[in-house]
Amino acid sequence: MEDKELQLVDHLDELRKRIIISAVAFVIFFIVGFIYVTDIYDWLVRGLDVKLIVLGPSDIIWVYFMIATVIAIAGTIPVLASQIWMFVKPALKPIEKRITLSYIPALFILFIVGLSFGYFIIFPMVLEFLVNMGADMFVTNFTAEKYFRFLMNMTLPFGVLFELPAVVMFLTALGIINPFVLSKIRKYAYFVLILIAIVITPPDFMSDFVVTLPLLLLYEISINLSKFVYKKRMKKLEEQEEEFAEA
Repeated sequence: MEDKELQLVDHLDELRKRIIISAVAFVIFFIVGFIYVTDIYDWLVRGLDVKLIVLGPSDIIWVYFMIATVIAIAGTIPVLASQIWMFVKPALKPIEKRITLSYIPALFILFIVGLSFGYFIIFPMVLEFLVNMGADMFVTNFTAEKYFRFLMNMTLPFGVLFELPAVVMFLTALGIINPFVLSKIRKYAYFVLILIAIVITPPDFMSDFVVTLPLLLLYEISINLSKFVYKKRMKKLEEQEEEFAEA
């Protein structure tokens, strides 16, 4: 009983250590983002024909914090992934350690790809649609707070969703899920992804289609990657069983 309690305390101490390291990394990247907010801001608004306005001093600091937070999230992802890997590493077999470690850079790359997809494709499409819809009715002025909140809603979800293939491969490598389960729940996954696409896009078929197609494609890619990882994992397990039987 005492040994179990000591093991639990050790695990909690290790978990706290990993959380602290991730939190420190977030703070560091946040400070870096805060320092370069002006340069990032100029790049984000470079295509706007109007100058953003603020309704009060608090809007200014909100924009600073929002931009710095996005930079901090992007920078912290590989650190957080590596800390999670180090936390679970003692329970992994040598082959699993090598395999799962390779997914850390993939998580960061896919997050950036997702943000880029949201920023360069979805965001301008949705913004143009909404602006044109009210062009004959309203004078178009954007507050900085509303503009960047809208920008964040159009980009961050894709940064998360585009990590689906790497997450699926990671969980398959650990034996938590397999491609058969993913295929079995395909229709439910499709429904959820289509619902997400409809919610975050303007109410027209073309916008829904442009967003839905890559999301469904991501899911199918995830299934095929899961099959590949699953076959390799099964082959390794069979080889280990044969070696054990021969010994």
